[in-house]
Amino acid sequence: MADLDLEIKNLIIDTLGLEDISVADIDTDAPLFGDGLGLDSIDALELGVALQKRYGLSLSAESAETRQHFASVASLAAFVAAARTK
Repeated sequence: MADLDLEIKNLIIDTLGLEDISVADIDTDAPLFGDGLGLDSIDALELGVALQKRYGLSLSAESAETRQHFASVASLAAFVAAARTK
């Protein structure tokens, strides 16, 4: 799972152009939005598209479940891992 966490952190940095942030700066369990990494809804859309392209995931922007998946790097990694086993 650590490799997947790293992949997702790199995807976040690359997708959102976070030049001042390194993988080490992103806490796996910290919130991606608000007080954590500080992402916003536009970032969520861009990240969602990147995840769909990279991992073939199906995401619904309106789904409460999707919001839970985007809570942290750890929850995104768990979602990607679960989707891979289907």
